[in-house]
Amino acid sequence: MTRFVVAPQWQGSPSTRAMALIDGADAISGDLPSSACVRVEVPYEAGEALGTGVARASTLQRVRSHILDALEVARGERVVTVGGDCGVAVPAIEHVAGEDLAVVWFDAHGDLHTPETSPSGAFGGMALRSVLGSPAAGLEIPAGRILPERVILAGARAFDDAEAEFLGASPLVRADDRTVVEAVRRSGASRLYVHVDLDVLDPAELAGVSDAQPFGMTAAGLLEAIAGLREALPLVGASVAGFAPRSPEAAVDDMGTILRIIGALARG
Repeated sequence: MTRFVVAPQWQGSPSTRAMALIDGADAISGDLPSSACVRVEVPYEAGEALGTGVARASTLQRVRSHILDALEVARGERVVTVGGDCGVAVPAIEHVAGEDLAVVWFDAHGDLHTPETSPSGAFGGMALRSVLGSPAAGLEIPAGRILPERVILAGARAFDDAEAEFLGASPLVRADDRTVVEAVRRSGASRLYVHVDLDVLDPAELAGVSDAQPFGMTAAGLLEAIAGLREALPLVGASVAGFAPRSPEAAVDDMGTILRIIGALARG
């Protein structure tokens, strides 16, 4: 059985609509089987940076600990972690980390900042860099537990200059929905983790994200890519983040697409 860890974390988002991520996580969890869901406590307060360069670090550290506790209870089961912002994926990946793990990160953005390069200090923009071990207020995965050549950034099309510079010098792999399966096969990994930030989709496919970017994936293309990835390697964990609906009615409009994505990750 797949278990769902729901973490409506908003503190890692740079958006002025960050708290809409709470509504998004709640809307998703309302359509999941309640017996399979574990809700992580996320404080409403923003939290303090604590001199780390990561905005709201104190609250993010607490939520990270709660997510790891929930994942430990579910050890041995496949877990789909539902955010909230992209930062929820970092402890979820840490839970299954190892040199044999391929991480596919579907996202419109690079999420490759550090506290020193980030214009906002938002942890969501540092999430993938933290997976690679870059220090970020103790929120990162220890360096070396995830091999950068086994990390595939798929669908990204919006980078700041510092992110592009890092990417150009990194062994991290870029792909799209048509090339991501082959990229995973070439990685030599034996296990797979898939993260989906919903802004990887084209805005015409899904409206409820805080920083939509044009020329994104179709839902059909994303679903086909997930199916191919699951045929290539055993899926040991997944996450879905970034749902920020503008209203309850708008949430309903997007929910069919989101549930198809979650179903593709959770099946089997």
